[in-house]
Amino acid sequence: MTTRNMDQQDAMAALDYDLEEEEEGEGMTLIEHLEELRQRIFKCLIAIVIGAVIAFIFRVPIFKVLLYPLPKAADALGGGKLVAIGIAEGFTVYLLVSLAVGFVAALPVILYQTWAFISPGLYEHEKKYAGPFIFIGVILFALGITIGYVVLRFPIQWLISFASDSFTELVTASSYFTFVAFFELAFGVVFELPLVLTFLAQIGLVTSKTLTKKRPVAHVGMWIAATFLTPGADIYSPIILGVSMSCLYELTILFIKAIKK
Repeated sequence: MTTRNMDQQDAMAALDYDLEEEEEGEGMTLIEHLEELRQRIFKCLIAIVIGAVIAFIFRVPIFKVLLYPLPKAADALGGGKLVAIGIAEGFTVYLLVSLAVGFVAALPVILYQTWAFISPGLYEHEKKYAGPFIFIGVILFALGITIGYVVLRFPIQWLISFASDSFTELVTASSYFTFVAFFELAFGVVFELPLVLTFLAQIGLVTSKTLTKKRPVAHVGMWIAATFLTPGADIYSPIILGVSMSCLYELTILFIKAIKK
């Protein structure tokens, strides 16, 4: 009887060992994970390069759109063009702006590749949120940079006219497009606030009750952040960004409640 029990235990142990080996065989090694990461980064870079090449081809109409918020008072030389310092600055600015536009155009691909890399480590009920999160993330970022573009003329106008009585403002291409890039990026990132808070709620780090309880502190903090995130010193940009952040915060609370139900 004892011999039979020992044989059964040995058989069960052997079966468990075979199942563990099979499960380990289905997993990926560290080298395989790094290889997959390399491939997905390479795909993201290809998407950015393709978007940048297309943007470089259409660089003239893109520049006209980006120059629209610049007031005529900034044209101190009267030629209707920005100032380029150095023999290669014109080409460099075209290239950097094309890369920035290419990155924005490749954002859906970047989000998808990021999701595809981390999804094997998630549960099935977590994977079903992939499509909506990627779609909403792209929409929110596009909405943010759109509102940022509408607001852009206010800080530019204020900065150029602030010391116009004492100085002749020569706006270089590099300084102008750097300012535009940071301003647009600030609005695009801020509009991802609902997505971040909803993700934190899904993994259990925050709840709608916590956000409601911390509402006064959150609104004050967001309005303070709005004054620092907008690089201009005009009054319109921080107000519009602060109102947007407050509205997005309240919508996030409702969104989390709807998802939990």
